[in-house]
Amino acid sequence: MPEKKAYTLDAKTMEQLAFYSELLKKDIPMMVHEALEQYFVNEEKRLAEQDPMTNLSYDEFWDDLDI
Repeated sequence: MPEKKAYTLDAKTMEQLAFYSELLKKDIPMMVHEALEQYFVNEEKRLAEQDPMTNLSYDEFWDDLDI
């Protein structure tokens, strides 16, 4: 079983979580879980777009290249 860890969020983030929790009628742990799931999907997509030989995305590679 994974080790449980505690993380600290700043006051502004906690206020936003409380606001959206009430507005959307969702509990905060569910919102954090959904946000992290979306973050992982976005990062996997970004990493898949990078060239494994350069660690740059296609656009980053060609942006500074003068032809």
